[in-house]
Amino acid sequence: MEYHDPERGEELAERVRAFVDEEVIPVEREVLGDGPVSDEQVRRLRDEARERDLYAPQVDEEYGGLGLSFREVLPAFEAAGRSLLAPAALRIDAPDEGNIHTLELLGTDEQKERWLPPLVAGEITSGFSMTEPMQGAGSDPKMIRTTAEKDSAEQSSADPREAEASRDGDEWVIDGHKWWTTNGVDADLLIVMARTDEDVHPYEGCSLFLVPADTDGVEVVRDIPHTGGEVRGSNHAEIRYDGVRVPEENLLGYEDAGFMHVQQRLGPARLTHCMRFSGMAERALDVAKAYATEREAFGDRLADKQSLRFDVADLETRLHAARCMVRHAADEIEAGEEARVPVSMAKTFTANVVQDVIDRAVQVCGGNGIGKDLPLANFYENVRAFRIVDGADEVHKRVVARDAFEDVDPGAIEGITRYDG
Repeated sequence: MEYHDPERGEELAERVRAFVDEEVIPVEREVLGDGPVSDEQVRRLRDEARERDLYAPQVDEEYGGLGLSFREVLPAFEAAGRSLLAPAALRIDAPDEGNIHTLELLGTDEQKERWLPPLVAGEITSGFSMTEPMQGAGSDPKMIRTTAEKDSAEQSSADPREAEASRDGDEWVIDGHKWWTTNGVDADLLIVMARTDEDVHPYEGCSLFLVPADTDGVEVVRDIPHTGGEVRGSNHAEIRYDGVRVPEENLLGYEDAGFMHVQQRLGPARLTHCMRFSGMAERALDVAKAYATEREAFGDRLADKQSLRFDVADLETRLHAARCMVRHAADEIEAGEEARVPVSMAKTFTANVVQDVIDRAVQVCGGNGIGKDLPLANFYENVRAFRIVDGADEVHKRVVARDAFEDVDPGAIEGITRYDG
């Protein structure tokens, strides 16, 4: 198995790697055990990324990025993933990176003009509000209960002239309960998934909406306590939408096409997640190999123990396979395919490989692995969520299995003698 990254992408990744080593990791080491890093430190790193012509490589130049293609930026995502701080410094961090992509893909000219420049610049942040509590949509998004109904603008105001001045037509009224909205506590803009036609299957009756977080009726209930996030800081909000009114032009994409649009967002986002985490695994292996080379026990170096060497060989092989799978899926997406099965294969395989790599790296480093002088403990806390976010392992295996059994050939067992008992 082999892969060939575009020359422009390889060049960018090399420069990103230098940036991470020279600028980001020193800041990361300053805050290990004392995080999260301050907003001021992130701003300084972003300024340096701009100086090095590395900032927002995935975004069109019109909105403040470098304008590289999806396939070109993947190696840079991996190079950035070697530190928990680098994606934020380069403005390729989740969920903003995925939301920026969604706005570029689906937004009207007015929506792009209003939201993309400040979002790309890091002046505002965003959240993707889709997942719901226990009785609602989680791994099974067709259980979504949040609704959006059209209502006359005049009915929302005691003064009809006020309504006419604010809108020229209808408004959407959103009611629902969401949680695990990443960045939701700090978000200035929320992309909300809601049912817009309850008489049809949810796959055909949901839509996406742009909801400014300061809109009346948006209530951030809490930041759900969770593992990880110590270095960069992260939050996952529980949010209630109670009679939230947004103008009709805040519909993102086509009405009732929300599920199709979500797939357009999640396919690439799952792969960029894979690349960030494979970069994390690469650095974890680098740390473990360096430690094993220096550490002596029971008469020789850990690096000379055959069991450890075989483990590292297995993990290097599986990590290479993950990189190939991600790039194969990315090639299909760039060619205009939905690539649901290759994306699901890549996502679940990569998530498990990366978790195994980091777990083994911690084990190799022993007490130093669970201490916070090294980055491994923070990696360990962050990596476990990857097998759940952007679709749990079981969801992706279901996609792959459904495809595997779609065209079963009964003739494959012809000639087998059955035992009748």
